[in-house]
Amino acid sequence: MDWMKEAQNRQDELILDLQQLIQIPSVLDESLATKDYPFGPEPYRALKWLLDKGEKEGMIVKDVDHMAGHIEMGEGEEILGILGHVDVVPAGNGWTYPPFEGTVVGNKLFGRGSIDDKGPTMAAWMAMKMVKDAGIQLDKRVRLIIGTDEESGFRCVEQYFQKEAMPTIGFAPDADFPIINAEKGISTLRFSFQAENTNEDIKSFASGKRTNMVPDFAEAVLIHDDPNIGKTFEQFLLTNKVKGSVIPKHNEWHFTLEGKSAHAMEPNDGVNAAIYLAKFLAEYVTSTGSKKFIDFLVNTFWNDSRGNAIGLAFTDEMSGDTTLNAGVIAFDGKTGTVDVSLRYSVSYSFEEKLTQCQTAVNEQGIAVDVLSNSKPHYVDESEELIQSLKKVYERQTGEPATLLAIGGGTYARVLEKGVAFGMLFPGEKDVAHQLDEFVDIQNLLKSAAIYADAICELAAKK
Repeated sequence: MDWMKEAQNRQDELILDLQQLIQIPSVLDESLATKDYPFGPEPYRALKWLLDKGEKEGMIVKDVDHMAGHIEMGEGEEILGILGHVDVVPAGNGWTYPPFEGTVVGNKLFGRGSIDDKGPTMAAWMAMKMVKDAGIQLDKRVRLIIGTDEESGFRCVEQYFQKEAMPTIGFAPDADFPIINAEKGISTLRFSFQAENTNEDIKSFASGKRTNMVPDFAEAVLIHDDPNIGKTFEQFLLTNKVKGSVIPKHNEWHFTLEGKSAHAMEPNDGVNAAIYLAKFLAEYVTSTGSKKFIDFLVNTFWNDSRGNAIGLAFTDEMSGDTTLNAGVIAFDGKTGTVDVSLRYSVSYSFEEKLTQCQTAVNEQGIAVDVLSNSKPHYVDESEELIQSLKKVYERQTGEPATLLAIGGGTYARVLEKGVAFGMLFPGEKDVAHQLDEFVDIQNLLKSAAIYADAICELAAKK
């Protein structure tokens, strides 16, 4: 079967479907959460939209507590799971094209979720339709499992698997090709302290909305009587090639600084606005609490996303460097908090390294708490699942199917036997969680062909 030709024949349909899904701004909104809308109305609307597509195609559809659901075809006791998500991170400001429209320019389709993870999920959905329409007999049930809280903690699939069977094997189209068999552990750490003074230099400091994104905006109010701060800040912006503003108000200086967003799995791909603003303010703060807060940010994160200063640095051959992203930062003159996404290597000794970190920060008068922790995920190359997917990838692309490790976390880590499989191809720029996120349309079609072939390889009657 020429799956690439089949996908090309359905290009217009796939683009239109993806545009419609992108037009649903499915960002977590807990302020509007209800029993019917556990993560806010828009993530559920995106889930229902896709489940309705499955129902119209005559497939078996199930909604699990409005948090997740599945579309199923085929027969058999075993299940091939394909796990995607329809929730997205906030869009942010400064897009060239509207983030929730799905604008096509040349061979690119722009929009929040186009590559993470609405585009890959729709490629998998199209693959299921192509296999079904080709009349291929399956001896496994093929389930497209759809989550709505992947970007904020996997609560959706945790609830789903309390009620539904674990797939025998599976893959998540939510990362890179060829095959990702190692995913780092992901932990959220909170560093915090209470200021002892009532009159602090920093009246307020805020940056970031999610720990899994490099914050691209920071703002602060500094109490200081130096009349030259404004000019010094403008020179700092020029020197560091970032944008920002400063407004004097009596003895207060109101600062903003713009960085560059990126996925937390590699903070060096972004420009952390909070850390740059802290670097500037370090020259002006003298009060105890403000200085502790700013010094911690600068000494820990300036030009270092590997945790060297606080005992968390580590690397291994399987998965590479451990990384730290200071994602949500706040100080109100009394309490300072820095929420960090720690992406730690597969062979990391988590408890031992955390103890080292606690010792290092306690000496600075700062506490560290573990808010969440998802252990690393690893599947050995010898597994039949990996060997089958290697065969498919090489058959469809003509390229070797090397194994990869990532710092991102996909739904593959919740499977007993699962890997991440696409859909970013080698050499492609990773724009997930960034402004002007896009998907390459030809690669979208190629992915649909690969997923159709994978369904047949893993689930068709032999």
